[in-house]
Amino acid sequence: MMISGLWMMYLIGASIRLWLMTNSYGSDYTSKRVEVSTPLNAWKRVQEGVFLHEHGVPVYSGGVFHETPLCLFFGGFLIRSWEAYLAFIFVACDLLTAYLLALVATVYSRQLLVQQKTLVNEYALDAAHLLLKSRSLCSGVIYVAAAYLFCPYTIASCVAKTTTVFGNLVLAAAFACMVKDHAVLFGGLIALSTYQSFYPICLMVPGVLHFTQVQQSKSALIKPLLSFFCTLGVLMVLSAEIAGGWEFLEATYGFILAAPDLTPNIGLFWYFFTEMFEHFRLFFLATFQINAFVYVLPLAIRLRRDPVLLATALLAFTAVFRSYPSLGDVGLYLALLPMWKHLYPFMRQTFIVGCMFVATSVLGPIMYNLWIFNGSANANFYFAVTLAFNTAQIFLVTDLLFAHVKREYHLFNGSKMEVDGVPARLTLQ
Repeated sequence: MMISGLWMMYLIGASIRLWLMTNSYGSDYTSKRVEVSTPLNAWKRVQEGVFLHEHGVPVYSGGVFHETPLCLFFGGFLIRSWEAYLAFIFVACDLLTAYLLALVATVYSRQLLVQQKTLVNEYALDAAHLLLKSRSLCSGVIYVAAAYLFCPYTIASCVAKTTTVFGNLVLAAAFACMVKDHAVLFGGLIALSTYQSFYPICLMVPGVLHFTQVQQSKSALIKPLLSFFCTLGVLMVLSAEIAGGWEFLEATYGFILAAPDLTPNIGLFWYFFTEMFEHFRLFFLATFQINAFVYVLPLAIRLRRDPVLLATALLAFTAVFRSYPSLGDVGLYLALLPMWKHLYPFMRQTFIVGCMFVATSVLGPIMYNLWIFNGSANANFYFAVTLAFNTAQIFLVTDLLFAHVKREYHLFNGSKMEVDGVPARLTLQ
């Protein structure tokens, strides 16, 4: 029954995507949305880059194409040989991503049960109601696949044919390799993802933590790191061969770091640097970019026993603080949240966060149209919506992490907390 339900979900998810992609209005409208397509993932920019490359025009000399040379090569292959089947390729990648995320949830659920069995004797006597049940965790696996297949953010990203679809597939495969203890493959996939968008390099930290805890040997540290650097080096050499030099570094990673294109998106960079005085730009640019990585060390120290939760939190923070985020980046980590269904009773901001997600997702396109097309609003209106959207993401992640801390405390210390004989309450400050 469960298997037939999963197949039905995949079929419905694929049908929705194909129907929207074959609908010219839906596909064209979605691909033009700044919330979905950015200068780093728009398929139209890939098409233009391939056209320029085929006609002998230097691809990276202008300000249009900012994808990596490998993406240029792969995109050219798809456009020349598989253009008639592009919709099916994007949908197949999305379905494979959903399958890999469900695989991650399955393996991670088993690991949680094994960990619980190991530590159950250390738990408090009144913590029995907090123990995980295999049936509840199995339902979480279904919810993970459903969350990715039916999330409007991932559907829109696939319908718009953004390269984020391929990036999410690589990240989902890396997560699967991490929980399945394939250190070499994990390092190679993170290198590929880092090569494509720079920010996933921080995911090496939870990966290394996981492998060192499972294998407890020096090779557990060496294998993923060696695989990462070797794969990244090979990709760089291949890129130089494809691009005919190293000019692509400034047009790709330099573009990500410097954020010169201030086209509106769901991120925090564009509005701030539009208003910024030029002589302050470098300082605040460094400050904004550091935000994407500054949380790695403290979170790694606190969540060292749960690398999968750590990796998901880092995915969320990079989705907020990267220079050119898109809804596809948000949809990936949102799909992983059902793995922590057992933390939901400890979360206190779910209603507020849910309302903020719904309101900002609806108001975003409205405010953009009022600003750009109707002229009855301005940039402040749209930025206010994107700021609320990113605030909702921060509230969601911090609420999840605090729920993890509270449940862990109750497991080992019991549900009744007293300080000097007075009932105590755990609060986030």
